[in-house]
Amino acid sequence: MSNEISDLYAQLLGQTAQMSWAEIMPIFAKGMVLWIASDQDLVAVAEQIINDDKKTISALMQQKALHNLKDEQALDFQQRDPELWAVVVAPWLIVQERQTATTH
Repeated sequence: MSNEISDLYAQLLGQTAQMSWAEIMPIFAKGMVLWIASDQDLVAVAEQIINDDKKTISALMQQKALHNLKDEQALDFQQRDPELWAVVVAPWLIVQERQTATTH
């Protein structure tokens, strides 16, 4: 793929927002929150979900880089209230904790 982004990627990027745990908690209570590892591109993964890219999504799940948000993570988020970014891919809310360290 070239350096150009798709229209869908651009649209999803525009719909991505920072959210507090308090805003996410009611959606988590309904079991509709997916967590994505901070080293993944939140928008690209959302695009892959929309495009039903089973191979990529399955690989991410096997790598434990994408899964339903777990109770332990929810408790951790509630205690720490980290910077969370989210995008809606109905019916899911996909959340990602941004890395705070600038070293990579």
